[in-house]
Amino acid sequence: MRKKHKQSVRDVRDIFGVSESPPGDTRDHHTTQEEKELPLVTKTKGASLSSIALSEGSQDEEGKFASSPRGGSVSILETIPDIPVHSNGSADPGQSIQSSVSDDDYLEKNIPPEAEELSFEVSYSEMIAEAPKRNKCKKSDFKKEDYVLTKFIVQKTRFGLTEAGDLSAEDMKKIRHLSLIELTAFFDAFGIPLKRNKTEKVKGRDNGIFGVPLTVLLDNDRKKDPAVKVPLVLQKFFEKVEESGLESEGIFRLSGCTAKVKQYREELDAKFNTDKFKWDKMCHREAAVMLKAFFRELPTSLFPVEYIPAFITLMERGPHIKVQFQALHLMVMALPDANRDTAQALLTFFNKVVANESKNRMSIWNISTVMAPNLFFSRSKHSDYEELRLANTAAHIICLMLNYQEILWKVPSFLINQVRRMNEATMLLKKQLPSVKKLLRRKTIEREVISPKTSKVLQKSPSLRRMSDVPEGVIRVHAPRLSKVSMAIQLNSQTKAKDILAKFQYENSHGSSECIKIQNQRLYEIGGNIGQHCLDPDAYILDIYHVNPQAEWVIKPQSSF
Repeated sequence: MRKKHKQSVRDVRDIFGVSESPPGDTRDHHTTQEEKELPLVTKTKGASLSSIALSEGSQDEEGKFASSPRGGSVSILETIPDIPVHSNGSADPGQSIQSSVSDDDYLEKNIPPEAEELSFEVSYSEMIAEAPKRNKCKKSDFKKEDYVLTKFIVQKTRFGLTEAGDLSAEDMKKIRHLSLIELTAFFDAFGIPLKRNKTEKVKGRDNGIFGVPLTVLLDNDRKKDPAVKVPLVLQKFFEKVEESGLESEGIFRLSGCTAKVKQYREELDAKFNTDKFKWDKMCHREAAVMLKAFFRELPTSLFPVEYIPAFITLMERGPHIKVQFQALHLMVMALPDANRDTAQALLTFFNKVVANESKNRMSIWNISTVMAPNLFFSRSKHSDYEELRLANTAAHIICLMLNYQEILWKVPSFLINQVRRMNEATMLLKKQLPSVKKLLRRKTIEREVISPKTSKVLQKSPSLRRMSDVPEGVIRVHAPRLSKVSMAIQLNSQTKAKDILAKFQYENSHGSSECIKIQNQRLYEIGGNIGQHCLDPDAYILDIYHVNPQAEWVIKPQSSF
């Protein structure tokens, strides 16, 4: 009875009035004007294309309609890839069938991306919060960009650009805290809670090489070289691979000789810190294997895996690649110094490997897939599905890092401005604290006795003395390592840091050795509302002077790895 009274499913041709061809008609099917204007049936709110039946034909590779073997209907999903659509059912403008590419196409083919400007002046979370509602993170509004990576152009402001290593350790500590707050606000603007999942803490070893925390390794290495920022054993691994392994096919895919790897590991743990290990006998394949093992056996992963769930949610909603980069940028700024410096050296090394892709077959995607499990790992138990999502997201993040490495380590200026305000508040508190203490201690003493002493304290303020000694718009630059150790410079609106360096080079150009020295020197902004700031050569000094009039200006060598 159910079958008898069951209503027949309406055919799409009955709805839109498309005329049927006779069953026996074998002529070429030509589309009529009515069929050309036939819209695709779509579901609302981000649904994919519905299965639309076409009479007696399917579309071949050349875009023409060929006769169907059964004279029935063929699903258009079998021949046309999924195209992002708006909630009103219209196809996304600018998207074409040919533009839909897979992950492999995005990573393997050199598709010329369009350049887009990236601003460091405004907080990332404020950009998202102030965006129109249609740009908010709703699943139907955000569309995946076919994995074509956009080329970002960061325009220099009058303050220049700042690398992560250009600030003092105290200021970078504030940058880490501010970045974590900003990252939380950024995800909150999308309605994504940033929950730091508790990871199992593993106590690292106190000696040796493998399984030892990065901070412990650096403490041991700084006994030999106080300026080192990347573990020395890691730098040795890089050197061994670069010597003869950059052109070796599948350098990070091969496992090497297991017996030799085990032997070298034991010898490194026992002899490296005493400089008795002989590196000449190690092959580049064993060095690559131990490089992966070094990161895999760290007590905690190099990159914070606890933020991965939020990144997975963000990427599943399919935002623009710019939004993904902004979240990644904040995550990198929140890394500890040891992790960030090591990651920067590692990605620089990976770029050298990728540069020889034609010979070693290690593309950006290949090296990201191979190294992701070693750089993002969790010792907690997960299901197979969760492990797969973690691996895919980690590989995508590393791929973004490799593509945007040139701007990834730049500190956003809105974070530096917040650090300046924090330092100014601290300075103000320190000035007020002695007066409060004196007031509490001597609350029984008459007010006229306190006033002269307070005025004397204010007269002895070093900031006021500095402001009175130096005229407005004039700075005194110190260069303790050059023959011309000090110089007063009148600033104007066009004075750049490189102009001051050039002036010192001219004054110290009597000997060739001095010319060589000045090339490794940079101008630093020290004190005031910043701890230490290595200035961009293109930074306009008068603008920085107005922001931080109490700073001292010193020329000295730039710190490096």
